Amino acid sequence: MSILDILSYIVISIGIGITAFGVVGIYKFKNFYPRILVASKVDTVGVITIIFGVALRHGFSFFSAKALLIMVILLTMNPLVSHVITKAAYSSGYPLPVNKDDK
Repeated sequence: MSILDILSYIVISIGIGITAFGVVGIYKFKNFYPRILVASKVDTVGVITIIFGVALRHGFSFFSAKALLIMVILLTMNPLVSHVITKAAYSSGYPLPVNKDDK
């Protein structure tokens, strides 16, 4: 097992940990807007970290080039899609949290 393999397993484990903490964060909040914020961070940071670890694991190959291309697409599209969903909810009249108890 090379150092690159160990590094890739560490990066993949970090991505899985970020995703697991994000799932807990989604259930912690009670309102839509904080939940969509946490979900967008989990999508962007957790999945991109996992994809980067998988690309490290496979070394420089056509597979890793495709994985990195998917990572770039996710990096640009996930925040945009989360913003569009949140703006659509706000425009349709979904209520904002009123006080600290609503979170």
